[in-house]
Amino acid sequence: MAALTLKKNLLTFVLVVILAGALFSGNVEGQTVADIVTDDFFNGILNQASGDCPGKSFYTRAAFLSALSSYNQFGSGSAEESKREVAAFFANVAHETGSLCYIEEINGASQDYCDESNTQYPCNPDKKYYGRGPLQLTWNYNYGAAGNSIGVDLLNSPETVATDPVISFKTALWFWMTNVHQVLNQGFGATIRAINGAIECNGGNSGAVQSRIQYYTQYCDQLGVAPGDNLSC
Repeated sequence: MAALTLKKNLLTFVLVVILAGALFSGNVEGQTVADIVTDDFFNGILNQASGDCPGKSFYTRAAFLSALSSYNQFGSGSAEESKREVAAFFANVAHETGSLCYIEEINGASQDYCDESNTQYPCNPDKKYYGRGPLQLTWNYNYGAAGNSIGVDLLNSPETVATDPVISFKTALWFWMTNVHQVLNQGFGATIRAINGAIECNGGNSGAVQSRIQYYTQYCDQLGVAPGDNLSC
């Protein structure tokens, strides 16, 4: 009887140890994007912009997290993968917006981003589809597709991306999850290629590529994760 009791106690102890290990592991792997993108991390980017930047009063961590609730696959990998995705996303955002300074593309209104061959998302002749938001969404077909996904008619109201911070972040996350998320395992350079490869990669604009890489390695360092290989494009 004593031997049976001892075995039961031993089995209970083993189960407790296993469960404790599982819980501890879950806390590490279960770290959320909100845990990674802390106030200090987000504001550290924002504070690099000068005080008169329009983005200072537009982009907020709360708006990012609100938009993120619609994209639960973002940062859903292991602890390291999640941190690298956060670093990659914000590195490209920081480059595109001057550390969250700009909401709209400089001189964007003078540019023609209407692809008239795209009949699925025909341009509104009274609207402009220049860069807006964290990843500077451009072209009528991107505004149309993003709007369909988000549930807002951005084809006929593209300016919403520059006036509603949550929708603005949603367009960036939509573009990221549609075009970039799936190439993360190829290295940071693949994210540059997915966003602006035709213009910047293969020597097109090495300065812009290095800018993105610099932000990425800086944020990886802040988050305590190795940047991985294949950083350039």
